[in-house]
Amino acid sequence: MTREAAALRPPRRWPTVPLGTALVVEDEPEIARLVQGYLEREGFRVTVASDGTQALELFARLHPEVVVLDLMLPGTDGWEVCRRIRERSRCPVVMLTARDGVDDRVQGLELGADDYVTKPFSPRELVARVRAVVRRHRWGGREVLRVGELVVDFRRRRVRRGHKRVELTPTEWKLLEVLASQPGHVLTRWQIIERVYGESFEGFERTVDVHVKNLRQKLEPNPQQPRYVLTVHGVGYKFAKTPHESV
Repeated sequence: MTREAAALRPPRRWPTVPLGTALVVEDEPEIARLVQGYLEREGFRVTVASDGTQALELFARLHPEVVVLDLMLPGTDGWEVCRRIRERSRCPVVMLTARDGVDDRVQGLELGADDYVTKPFSPRELVARVRAVVRRHRWGGREVLRVGELVVDFRRRRVRRGHKRVELTPTEWKLLEVLASQPGHVLTRWQIIERVYGESFEGFERTVDVHVKNLRQKLEPNPQQPRYVLTVHGVGYKFAKTPHESV
């Protein structure tokens, strides 16, 4: 790594909110290490692929939350990698490349890339763009969810029930964000644990039940008959699409 790249690499810190896996596809080792360092600092678990074939193999195995993709790769190029990813997944893809022509940008976006960053680049800007596409993907393309009298503002991390502000702990917010970003979609307890606490969690899956109970106490008009955070018996939990949805 050059002295300039080393100076840009951020110090390690423990992330406050666990994020998913980021797959960085880059054949220049210094750039790959730089991007990896910044994404890890933000809380992502980062895996690096140095060519297109390896990238597709890792994508199929890891199911990453986001892909940072160079275009000029040995073997299978980034255009083809993006095309194949889009055939099987809506995973966010951020293209990172020296190809800065308008036609290149248009082709990348038409292939399904969510954003396009050109080299030379600011690592901080790249991380901001990665976080933005991940947020949009997590929230299902919305920034505000309204179900009955409940309003979940994902961007501002605020919740209201009617005219009353609902105060949540960081863990309660993360649990709500995970469930409410996909209304009607059932998540098992272990899926919730991975997204809320991260893979390093060493407690019991029933910990989720405790946090769901606390969340219901704050969100629900009657926690004994929940309208929003619903139990799917024998499976896990889901967030209701309407306040009168049944399991």
